[in-house]
Amino acid sequence: MDIGTLRENLSGCIEANKDEIIDIGETIYRTPETGFKEFKTAAFVMEKLDAWGIPYASIEEYPGIKVTVDTGRDGPGLAVVGELDAIICREHPDSDKETGAVHACGHNAQIAAMMGALKGLLDAGAFEHLSGKLHFIAVPAEEYIEIAYRMELREKGVIRYLGGKPELLRRGFFDDVDLCISIHSSSNPNRKIAPGSTLNGCVVKNIKYVGKPSHAGSTPHLGINALYAANLGLSAINAIRETFREEEYIRVHPIITKGGDIVNVIPADVRIETFVRGKTLKDMLAASIRVDRALSGAAMAVGARVIIEDLPGYLPASYDSNLRDIAMDVGRTLAGDSDVSVDGHDTGSTDWGDLSSLMPVLETYIGGISGTGHGADYAIADPDVAYVLAAKYLACMAAELMSNGAEKAMDVLSKFTPLFDSRQAYFETADRLFRTRSLPVEEYEDEEMECLVESLDPR
Repeated sequence: MDIGTLRENLSGCIEANKDEIIDIGETIYRTPETGFKEFKTAAFVMEKLDAWGIPYASIEEYPGIKVTVDTGRDGPGLAVVGELDAIICREHPDSDKETGAVHACGHNAQIAAMMGALKGLLDAGAFEHLSGKLHFIAVPAEEYIEIAYRMELREKGVIRYLGGKPELLRRGFFDDVDLCISIHSSSNPNRKIAPGSTLNGCVVKNIKYVGKPSHAGSTPHLGINALYAANLGLSAINAIRETFREEEYIRVHPIITKGGDIVNVIPADVRIETFVRGKTLKDMLAASIRVDRALSGAAMAVGARVIIEDLPGYLPASYDSNLRDIAMDVGRTLAGDSDVSVDGHDTGSTDWGDLSSLMPVLETYIGGISGTGHGADYAIADPDVAYVLAAKYLACMAAELMSNGAEKAMDVLSKFTPLFDSRQAYFETADRLFRTRSLPVEEYEDEEMECLVESLDPR
């Protein structure tokens, strides 16, 4: 079967399933769960696979699902990937009233598109015309949030890495995967399909300022105010922003997660979380050093201590240019020339960056969204685009790559140069980014000045 006919068959089968695909997306939307907690979402996906008679592998400790279809013909492994997790935005009208979770980033559309593509490929009999293995993987925890909870999982040995794709990489879910494709919802009104290009990476920091408690009204002079140290640290970060060059795309956006315990005690334990983002690994690590200097200088200014814990966030993402060229052709056949464009550099971060350091990957932005990503006005404005067109795109991309003996997939792989020579080298680099520094500041002493002060008349 020629690729044009196969595309038409796939689009027709997915169109026939559109109501079910939309229902998958809407059902997941109504049950938002944050990273490594997506058990209800995963259970729904597995129930749907069971109903379709499709076998799968899953993880018990946290959500993660993998379907593998082996065509029986030689070829690489292609993974179609969707993300299970939601974000937290309590201001969104559809957020969970207890957890604040809401699908204001479109991961519900990712899963619906992945599932729709799988069903379309099956119904069209497409696997008979493809080569290699095709995997459909539902991953947890793409959003890097609720760090304290994830660190608890790490301390218990449940996870090693705090992002879903690096963790599934560790668990072997990508051992037989050679290249990946996915979609991500987009609110750009001027396009329906836009293959991605590059994104920032990030270092994640947990910061603890340690002061000395004392009565805030009676004896503040006996305390050391960790909150003041933290405020100085935030100001110091702002003071160095102009030293970040535009081409580095540095982003630093701290929040105070604990400002003290009670109002009449000098705060002695103040916590901050921040990302330090940059376009390249070198840029983000250099910026991280400057941020550390600002934070430690603030501690010294008030006589506090600061403990800085670095965590490996996500590596900068570089989507494969050869996959992008194929995606542009597929996009034009589905949406026409005017609704297809290449996306520019994105200053957000994703765990696709980690996979892109090892294999060719491409995430393509699909329209149908209104409002602001991660915002209270985010909404699915056009389900036919956000869910159904997205499923058609993924199915047609899979067919394009894996037809004719997986000729195009093999060509992409032959032109790809990984950042790391091996997966072990990647893991070693990620592990090195786990580090903690305690910067004690000894009590300032100046005997000459103290003697002078004591000799002065109290009047």
